[in-house]
Amino acid sequence: MPHSVLADPGEGEGRIIADAYVEIGPDDPDYDRLLGQSLTEQELEEKRRRWRDEDADLLQRFEEWKSGRTED
Repeated sequence: MPHSVLADPGEGEGRIIADAYVEIGPDDPDYDRLLGQSLTEQELEEKRRRWRDEDADLLQRFEEWKSGRTED
């Protein structure tokens, strides 16, 4: 379950400073509403794998782009 951490009012008036994930259970009031959006451990691991794979491709393309630049 995504959970945003907000700065203290004196430090940005509700500005989000971090996102985290918290586990909720069937006794949580929002459980039924959020159940349809939930991921299994296997689905989450597949997402992480895809992110890593896509990040590797993006990093490679960036490095290729960067190596083609000349210093001014």
